[in-house]
Order: sequence, then structure tokens, then C-alpha cells
Amino acid sequence: MSEREYWANLAKRQGMYLERISLVAVQAYVDGYDAHARRHGGPGLDGWREWLVARHGRDCNHVWWGLVRHIALPHGWDHRQLTPGQEERVVKALFALLDEFLAEREAARGVF
Repeated sequence: MSEREYWANLAKRQGMYLERISLVAVQAYVDGYDAHARRHGGPGLDGWREWLVARHGRDCNHVWWGLVRHIALPHGWDHRQLTPGQEERVVKALFALLDEFLAEREAARGVF
């Protein structure tokens, strides 16, 4: 199973992977996946934040999930609490952006 297939499965069946479906849980899962992959010699999500900065069109000091929020909610959000609709939009954007990032990385490496 490719990384793209793995993440597509998670996006479709979040309840199989996460105890509670929420933006925070998805973010933690992505961070855990990245840490595990790197610890075991894989690329993890190396370059993910930088790719998001380029995609966002400007640098900021946010971690990757803050950049995803900027992209998914370009008109801003309440930093304390997202509405359920905003959370859903950010999660959908996260999986779409992650797929796009991995597709570009695969193409650059000649993996199909």
C-alpha cells in the first residue's frame, strides 16, 4: 500500500484509526505517523511544512496544522475554537493537501 493509499483509507474511515474523530485527533495521528516513519528510516512527511508555506504563498511561524487552517479557512478563524463546520472543512483540506504533497513527492522520485 502506498502512502497515498494509506492516507486515503484513513480519510474515508477515520473511526477505524482514531478513538474520537476530531481535528485534534487527526493532527496528532499525522504527527505520530511522521515521527514513527522518521524513527524507522523513512522520509515521513519531510518537506510537508515547507510545501504548505509555498502553497499558502507566504511564510508564517505556524506549525503545519496552522498552515492547513490558513489554507482551508482563508478568511480567518477563532483561535480558541473552530465550529464543527470549520473543523470538517480543515480535515477535508488536510487530507486533500496531504494527497497532493505525496503525489508531487512520488512524481519527483519517479514512484508511480
